[in-house]
Amino acid sequence: METAYYYLGLSGVLTVLLWVPYILGRAITWGIPVFLNNYPEGFPKEQPEPPLWAQRSQRAHLNMVETLPAFVAVVLAAGVIAPTTAYEEIAQWAQIFFITRISHAVIYTLGVPYLRTPIYLVSWLAILMIGATIV
Repeated sequence: METAYYYLGLSGVLTVLLWVPYILGRAITWGIPVFLNNYPEGFPKEQPEPPLWAQRSQRAHLNMVETLPAFVAVVLAAGVIAPTTAYEEIAQWAQIFFITRISHAVIYTLGVPYLRTPIYLVSWLAILMIGATIV
């Protein structure tokens, strides 16, 4: 289970890091002085439009925030309930989850067509497969 916990930890770090591109996009759009001053004048009613890549980056981050609790729940439950013979399979699916979530963030931010949803579905498959080990 150590490997599964490793990827669980990396997924938490990834969730935090996915926030960075959006914030950088906001700093670029607003300018550093305004960004460091908290908000531009008239915010939130009036605000500069962030670049499309930054908007997609924010949605990729929010998607990870929504997906992470299910991953945390199944990995932690598997660590308690799953038979030790399933640990290697759990670790493999945890790794697949992590890799697909990195891929999802990159594909989503870059706006690559037709790949975002299949990659997302593979990450959910990984969660379901880990969950299957505890059923």
